[in-house]
Amino acid sequence: MSRFKIYLEYDGTRYSGWQKQNNAKTIQGTLIKAAEEIFPKLKLDIQGSGRTDSGVHALCQIAHLEVKTMLAPEIIKMKFNDLIPHDINILEIEKTHPQFHSRHDAVSRSYIYQISKRRTAFGKNYVWWIKDKLNFKAMESASKEFLGMNDFSSFADEDKEEKSTKVLIENVELKEIGDLILIRISGSHFLWKMVRRMVGTLVEIGRGKMKSEDLKFFLTNKSNIPAKYTAPPSGLFLEKINYKHEQLKNEISPIFFINNFKN
Repeated sequence: MSRFKIYLEYDGTRYSGWQKQNNAKTIQGTLIKAAEEIFPKLKLDIQGSGRTDSGVHALCQIAHLEVKTMLAPEIIKMKFNDLIPHDINILEIEKTHPQFHSRHDAVSRSYIYQISKRRTAFGKNYVWWIKDKLNFKAMESASKEFLGMNDFSSFADEDKEEKSTKVLIENVELKEIGDLILIRISGSHFLWKMVRRMVGTLVEIGRGKMKSEDLKFFLTNKSNIPAKYTAPPSGLFLEKINYKHEQLKNEISPIFFINNFKN
């Protein structure tokens, strides 16, 4: 059996997340269906570096394919892209060592969330438009409370079983660019809906309806309040999966840039 490392991007709008489901269209399920056409009657497996929620996008998701084949990685990439829908794209495929595992070998992950301060005709699927004026400095200051090892049980989905709700958050970065507020969160791993609830809580702080002290409370006491403020999936992008000796790029930039019509 050969093992291949797959780099892919996707628009998650039409999909029920990454993980294969029997009665729903998913990214993993779509890739497996294509692989079964490329490698008919061969035993194969495709695993991802992590799950993304329904409607969430990926700039560079990592997966691995295990199959017995003599096809070159470039040929496999071409065959995949000929078969999969337009909103999934294989960026690169490379042969890797047989023990490589896209999820188990990952050391950290980063997500970017995009908030729009104005209504947009073009970017609805890629931003969360918030009508209220947000206090950016209050959001930025409060975001530092997330740093370090904390219990994120208040930010997890009770419907999903998690082995541990403790997560190491390495960095939280906020940036204003035109009519966008960008939030990048990097950590060891993420629980189901965790990033969206972190963002939703920061937005409530930006609205002036919560304070940093509330965020501290959620990190030290189990609460159902963050679930009420779960940000929509449209603005969330899995940015990068880091493995040993890899580093996150320094600059955070818009995935979808909103034109400043006043200039």
